[in-house]
Amino acid sequence: MVKDPRITKAAEILVDYSTKIKKEDYVQVLGDPESKELMLEVYRLCMERGAFPVLKVGLPGQSFIYYKYASKEQIGKFPELVMEEIKKTDAYIAIRGGSNSRELTNIDPKKISERQKILKPIQNERLKKRWVLYDYPSPSLAQEADMSTEEFEDFVFSATNIDWKTFSKRLESIKEIMQSGDEVHITGEETDIKFRTKGRKYIAGNGTHNMPDGEIFTAPVETTTEGHIKFSYPAIYGGREVDGVYLDFKKGNIMNFSAKKNENFLKTMIETDEGSKRLGELGIGLNPMIKKPIKNILFDEKLDGTIHLAIGSAYKECNGVNESSVHWDMIKDLKNNGKIFLDGKLIYKDGKFLNVK
Repeated sequence: MVKDPRITKAAEILVDYSTKIKKEDYVQVLGDPESKELMLEVYRLCMERGAFPVLKVGLPGQSFIYYKYASKEQIGKFPELVMEEIKKTDAYIAIRGGSNSRELTNIDPKKISERQKILKPIQNERLKKRWVLYDYPSPSLAQEADMSTEEFEDFVFSATNIDWKTFSKRLESIKEIMQSGDEVHITGEETDIKFRTKGRKYIAGNGTHNMPDGEIFTAPVETTTEGHIKFSYPAIYGGREVDGVYLDFKKGNIMNFSAKKNENFLKTMIETDEGSKRLGELGIGLNPMIKKPIKNILFDEKLDGTIHLAIGSAYKECNGVNESSVHWDMIKDLKNNGKIFLDGKLIYKDGKFLNVK
């Protein structure tokens, strides 16, 4: 069987650009049967670089069985061996394909929320490493995107296999614009929301952690959010699709909320802990090759002409301090009369930054 050169290119980006694998690195390569071709290519390249890669393959149905049958004691058990391994890990490459993206739809969301709280220290430790997340173009994800597998492969590889070093220069110029101000004011359809970012750091998502990438993001000052926002696309979290999300903020906290679909799940997630009632992230999607939503947050949050806000945990590398076991991104399309003001000055209109090539 002839190897798809796009898979080799993607593996080279993950190994040599995103995580910069070098000799004697201990590398965890995670994935599932759907993503085996890219996993094996990443594994091969890590071996060629003199690293010590380990393949970890999750099976379809594994998560469903866990959450369906796990007792309270099992949900609450901290996996000490997993923590010890991640402490000794130098780089972490997670490649997701998946055979059923809705596997956890009918699982009690409280179980998922409780487990996330237990696993939070491991997630924090993992974020200290060189890591990258890649969504492989599997048939399941293609179905979610309403595309054939072949069409979805074209979509994915066009969004990931780009010249990241060149694209990073544009991201850096936009990052500098955002970093120069404090108050961010976003307006659009059923949206008028503002918050401050003084003391927070903007980061350019340039392919070193997410793939695809192509965003600018920061952590809003969590007590400053005022106003309301109606999100444009379905927000998916833990296998649940929540449609028509509307959030209303006062002094940083969500005061009112609604959704057209799965509002009870939205309520459960907002009430998970104190941090889940506040914003943890502002992101601005800038990947020119991602032009439509596909119900996959790794792609949709990079959608050109959009912003996304996440309720819950803030990234510490942005100097964010909001803590939560939840981090849930929700997307707003600004291409139709959307605007962003920075300290009262219009800098972005109809999905584009003004005066930026």
